[in-house]
Amino acid sequence: MDAIVKNFPGAGAQDGISAERPTQAEAEDAVRVLLRWAGDNPDREGLLDTPKRVAKSYRELFSGYALDANDVLGTTFEEVGGYDDIILVRDIPFYSHCEHHMVPIIGKAHVAYLPEGRVLGLSKIARVVEIFGRRLQTQETMTAQIANAIESKLKPRGVAVMIDAEHMCMSMRGVQKQGSTTLTTSFTGTFKSEAAQQARFMSMVYSR
Repeated sequence: MDAIVKNFPGAGAQDGISAERPTQAEAEDAVRVLLRWAGDNPDREGLLDTPKRVAKSYRELFSGYALDANDVLGTTFEEVGGYDDIILVRDIPFYSHCEHHMVPIIGKAHVAYLPEGRVLGLSKIARVVEIFGRRLQTQETMTAQIANAIESKLKPRGVAVMIDAEHMCMSMRGVQKQGSTTLTTSFTGTFKSEAAQQARFMSMVYSR
């Protein structure tokens, strides 16, 4: 589920990949190299503090590496009054970055599950989306990661995830097709085996 973090064998459980990270100074030097490669002068007034700003922003934009979805999903609730139908959190906005070009992916996630006795706090679902979004990603991988994390921790009767996102690597470069979006889905359990449950999920996502 989390192959990217596993690429850093020295990483600690609490601080993600910090054990393998370059220093702040090394990161800033790398930004200066990129500025020169792009054709600008990192020593001109407007760019003097850019390396520091970029390093700081990267720490925030990729903060998901330092977080574990299992920790977020650790608290569940049993007192649900017998409720056992679909729970859907839709239109969860997220910002991620394409692992191929390191440019933004901007979209919304819709996440549902069929509880098996226990439920999650609704904010936890949004947090899981945030954790996986704040990493270098492909949309396909992110969709599966969200579904697998909820499936493995909560053990519900089924999980459904849909992501609808625009990729700046298509909008800003390459084919430059602004406004086109990519839709991905991942289903587990009942959502995967029963077409009627998939249809209900889709209907609930698109109903307004």
